[in-house]
Amino acid sequence: MQSFGKPSILIIGCGDIGLRVVKQLARSHRVFALTSQQSRFQELREAGAIPLLGNLDQPETLWRLSGLAQTIIHLAPPQNQGNRDCRTRNLIRILAQGSNAVRRLIYISTTGVYGDHGGAKVSEATPVSPQSERAQRRVDAERALRLWAPAHGVALTILRVPGIYAANRLPIERLQSKTPALISEEDAYSNHIHSDDLASLVCAAVYHGRPQRVINTCDGGETKMGDYFDEVADAFGLDRPPRMPGAQLQKLVSPMLWSFMRESRRVTNTRLHELKRPLCYPSVGHFLKTISKNP
Repeated sequence: MQSFGKPSILIIGCGDIGLRVVKQLARSHRVFALTSQQSRFQELREAGAIPLLGNLDQPETLWRLSGLAQTIIHLAPPQNQGNRDCRTRNLIRILAQGSNAVRRLIYISTTGVYGDHGGAKVSEATPVSPQSERAQRRVDAERALRLWAPAHGVALTILRVPGIYAANRLPIERLQSKTPALISEEDAYSNHIHSDDLASLVCAAVYHGRPQRVINTCDGGETKMGDYFDEVADAFGLDRPPRMPGAQLQKLVSPMLWSFMRESRRVTNTRLHELKRPLCYPSVGHFLKTISKNP
């Protein structure tokens, strides 16, 4: 759909990353943003988007999305239960009905689809091995999109994203509450990307994403989770978290947090260059040097 001389883009799931994407794309595109909360309309308008009210859990509210834009950026997470992503399936069912068919879809997935690899390196060619329902839903979404996209002439780019951080997305509260980390011998590798870099890469995928392509959208760092917490603690003048064996720590943290802590993999980003957008923050350490040491 073309309007006022600008191509149209539809963003599904316009949270923190979506808002950063809107601010970058609004200069060159007419950006629509789907939200299930009318209270967010003003915030979306101020960012440069045209808000649309709809709920991915309620397909009957999505009819306006059909034929609205030729490029879709799908940032919405799956629902909280089950091993299928019903939200993505509802979305593509509606999109397939448009007379002005979608030509490009960018899906923001997670590196959690790889599961636990005991600290070994994984690439986009590594088979998925989801070990939580949360990751299974993401794999289901990827598979549904990979079947739908070529059948409808859509160029699909899947960005698999690790832990997202920014000034307002650091584990400060966790450090202040002195939640333990795993001892080094049992600790898992974690992978990261800064919010600004992720938003920039999502925008780059609009122009440079290759059809039916998966890209690990991470900074390529190889930092263990406890060492990441130590870095943040040092930057803000906080105490480093105490270390504890997994058998003890598992009893103290939530099952969801434990599922993150027990999966270890080093995610490579060798395809990132395809998006032709250098990272502002090639590591968490680079970012921490730019911020105040006072929390």
